[in-house]
Amino acid sequence: MKGGIGIKAVREPTGIKGFDEIIGGGLLRGRVYVISGPPGSGKTTFSVQFLSHGAMIGSFGAYITLNESIDNIITDMSNYPFNISGLMELDKLHFVDLGPSAAYGTQDQFNYMVQDYGAGGDDIPSPRYIFEKIQAYVNEHNIKRVVIDSISAIRFLHDDYATEEKSISRFMRNLKNLGCTTILLSEMTDPSSYSIEHFAADGVIFMHNFFDPRKNTMRRAIQVIKMRGTKHDCDMRKIEFTSKGIVVGDKVE
Repeated sequence: MKGGIGIKAVREPTGIKGFDEIIGGGLLRGRVYVISGPPGSGKTTFSVQFLSHGAMIGSFGAYITLNESIDNIITDMSNYPFNISGLMELDKLHFVDLGPSAAYGTQDQFNYMVQDYGAGGDDIPSPRYIFEKIQAYVNEHNIKRVVIDSISAIRFLHDDYATEEKSISRFMRNLKNLGCTTILLSEMTDPSSYSIEHFAADGVIFMHNFFDPRKNTMRRAIQVIKMRGTKHDCDMRKIEFTSKGIVVGDKVE
């Protein structure tokens, strides 16, 4: 900052109604965020909605999957009006499979890349391998938004906690150097138990899927735990899966 004048941060709108309003208009461009939550909490829907919205406004995206079938992701997300197939045909939205294998006969059905690295007998990718593949893809296709599903599927070589922390922090610092707005998905069932990636990330978002005994029903909610450079509340807010995607509502009572 010089002369009291600072550089205004550029934000990437997520396209998720009700969410951008509580984080100052969108995610800060070029930063790395972690979305954690149990299965069925909405992590994939949030991520694909974020990517498709970006692709439609000129911020091309790539969904990097390490443990989920691309076919399944595309099929499930096609229930929403995200225009996935159209954006893929225009090379604005990409699905990249860096998992150990792909189903036979599916490689040519969609516009995505499948990478086989298991020839050496190790079917868990290293952080360096993942980063280098993402970097090459980002440069080749002018990618501005990246989702990695998930960080738990990456092999961080470590002998102790300190070494693991260093490895994860180094991986995330390199992701920031890509210049993309990046979302890391993280499987998590206990929102009070933080992992190393939560401390290293610029922002942490929890997706909740829990039983409410007062209403005798399962409920979903979203909670912004951390968001550097952004004013936000830490309250759990209701989320609804509508025909248009996720919508964030009022605070959970």
